[in-house]
Amino acid sequence: MAVIEELIREEETGALSFGNYELAEKTKQDGFIYNGDSYKIKTFNEITKLEKNGNFVYESVPGTTVHDFMANDQKVMLKVEGKEDASVTLELEPEKEYKVHIDGVYVGKMLANLGGKINLSVELGDGKTVEIVIEKQ
Repeated sequence: MAVIEELIREEETGALSFGNYELAEKTKQDGFIYNGDSYKIKTFNEITKLEKNGNFVYESVPGTTVHDFMANDQKVMLKVEGKEDASVTLELEPEKEYKVHIDGVYVGKMLANLGGKINLSVELGDGKTVEIVIEKQ
């Protein structure tokens, strides 16, 4: 896979792809309309952050590229690519339990905190893409 040159885009499948971890300077795009919602992306080699209608959705440190991001009330699916291992934070439903799969391997259950955030560490680098699937219990 490759970085997203236009910072954020809708794929033919209806999924969202965003982020460019190769950028040296922080770059952002606001007002991207997807499924009736307004998205804002900030991305570069140190961080990638996505907001939906002014609310937090995704953040990675260092920056990443996310492919095929799809989310509903029960499930979040995405593929993450980056130059090095990354810490990924997603906002879900507060205080709910989620089953987490990374590259098809069940890694356990996680409880979202009071703010609805869960944190994952993913091993990246050398063009490696990691698939993450999070399902609400």
